[in-house]
Amino acid sequence: MTRFAIDAATLLHVVESGLELSADHQLVAPRSVRTDALQLLLEDVRAGRRTEREARALHDPVTELKFRALGDRVTRGVGWRLALEHDGLGVAAAEYVAVARQQADVLVTTDPALVTAAEGVVPVVGPDALHGAT
Repeated sequence: MTRFAIDAATLLHVVESGLELSADHQLVAPRSVRTDALQLLLEDVRAGRRTEREARALHDPVTELKFRALGDRVTRGVGWRLALEHDGLGVAAAEYVAVARQQADVLVTTDPALVTAAEGVVPVVGPDALHGAT
């Protein structure tokens, strides 16, 4: 089984593309990923990149997608340490790397800060790698 740690932008990519992973693949993420994805949608609406209707159409798929959500004390602690080690990386973002380190084979992201934070910790791939995971 391959486990993919995903960030909020990747969660949106998965639901927008209608991607279905095979039974041999699992998504993992911090518990905050759904809220983070909804925040990205709100930012898109405010910036005019999406209509409110388009964003609201993604709300249910974002909240219904099945994945393993982590938010335990150890994950938060690893996120804290990673944030201290990487200037400019907040604890919330560092939790994505922490989840990948603890529970996944790779981190799926396009966020440059997460890519930098994950360097030497866990392999990083872009969202298109999930398309080969079906």
